[in-house]
Amino acid sequence: MPVYDPIHKATIIPRGRALGMVMNLPERDKHGHSIKYLKARLAVCFGGRVAEEVIFGKDNISTGAGGGSGSDINQATQLARAMVTKYGMSEEMGPVEYGENQEEVFLGRSVTQTQSVSEEVAQKIDKEIRKLVDEGYNKAKQILTDKVDDLHKIAKALMTYETLTGDEISDLLLKNISPKKLTDIEEDKDGKESSALGSLGLKPKPAI
Repeated sequence: MPVYDPIHKATIIPRGRALGMVMNLPERDKHGHSIKYLKARLAVCFGGRVAEEVIFGKDNISTGAGGGSGSDINQATQLARAMVTKYGMSEEMGPVEYGENQEEVFLGRSVTQTQSVSEEVAQKIDKEIRKLVDEGYNKAKQILTDKVDDLHKIAKALMTYETLTGDEISDLLLKNISPKKLTDIEEDKDGKESSALGSLGLKPKPAI
């Protein structure tokens, strides 16, 4: 996704509830985002889920992309909702900010309903949110299906090295150059040949 932030690092080392993550960093300070950027973000959010579907099939997807606040699916849904209800990025809904219908608790006992939009408008909003989410999902599926060989390359490299920088990923995909890790450098000093990708034969991680 050329309009999105470049990859800073990808890792399969678990951190908190995340079993792995890809970190993107902007090249400069940003104070606003275009609709192209936000749609690219939606596609990025579905990368993990779609990769599971492409490799293992829909019957074998995991809960990794879900899990409530902060999960990939949650981020995509909240972003699409904001695009429709706050940023005026839906042609169907127009440049209007819409509130959300909420339940309010009064003195911890009774519950009242705050009606910000009509049922008809709420249904239109949901439809537009689903349209944006589906667009992001389909874009991710197109990319990972077209570039499934690159997907396997990155997966194998991560299984070997656990963490890759953005530059290492670029070298791997664009130049077929394997990551140069400390163990490779030490072997070079000893006069031994360090492993190259060749037919995806990466140097295995030393046993501990």
